[in-house]
Amino acid sequence: MGKVKEVDLLRNFDELYRYAEERGPKTLVVPAANERTIIESCKEAQERGWIKPVLVGNKEKMAKAGEGLGVQNMEIIDMPETKGSLEKSVKMVRAGEGDILLKGMVSTSVFLKEILNKEYGLRTGKVLSHIAILDIPTRDKLLFITDGGMNIKPDLRVKVDIIKNACEVAGRFGISTPKVGLLAAIESVNPDMPETIEAAEIAKMGERGEFGDCEIDGPLAMDLLLNKNACKKKGIESPICGEVDIIIAPEIVCGNAVAKSLIYLANARAAGTIIGTSKPVVMLSRADDKETKMNSIALGLALIQ
Repeated sequence: MGKVKEVDLLRNFDELYRYAEERGPKTLVVPAANERTIIESCKEAQERGWIKPVLVGNKEKMAKAGEGLGVQNMEIIDMPETKGSLEKSVKMVRAGEGDILLKGMVSTSVFLKEILNKEYGLRTGKVLSHIAILDIPTRDKLLFITDGGMNIKPDLRVKVDIIKNACEVAGRFGISTPKVGLLAAIESVNPDMPETIEAAEIAKMGERGEFGDCEIDGPLAMDLLLNKNACKKKGIESPICGEVDIIIAPEIVCGNAVAKSLIYLANARAAGTIIGTSKPVVMLSRADDKETKMNSIALGLALIQ
């Protein structure tokens, strides 16, 4: 998405919210916005001065979902069919009529198909990847996890691009030298575990400076990424030990499970986005609550050039 001005280090979502206030208001376009928590989050973000929401979808359903929320103060575009609302929304953002695209009540596969449309989508030629950003109560900085939402079983080439995308996002949060951990079940290379072989190759690439200004190491198990004492007990020396900023999952199930476990078991606040598009694309789970949607809207503002 190109270079943007340097920002102060954002260590938690409270700081992200204040940054969003500085950057707004920006136009947020939401296809298939016929769900109450989507409308609630858009309303609060509007009241905070972050966004000017544009809700695209079935007008009757949106009015019913947003009853009592003041949807009349938002721009409404009546597109009854989901496919039409998606196409309209993507075209608006591509044409500069919107700054951020937020996924409404549509499946991820259908949403991504429109994003990747060769005629009017938001593709740039870069590999697209999903990144989850977590604000965990027991940590003094944010945790970035990728890719738990888009690339199913990325090969070495795709993982390289996923890492570059994640480092770019970390830079938007003021992390000048992100610490990148390549997640595996063990911290040694095992021929029966291909992810450990790839992790070792990627770590060597990092030593040669192929990822720019970052520190990268792996394979490393989860306890080593999060806890320095675990590294001491295992005799592992790495700048990533207990200090990880970005966790690179070996495949989508692992990344998705790690992120959701932290959300539901560790009370992590979460946000999610797609990286590699021409404009910020906020991609949420339809099960996410209002706060998570708010977090992701704030994230979208942070990613605008």
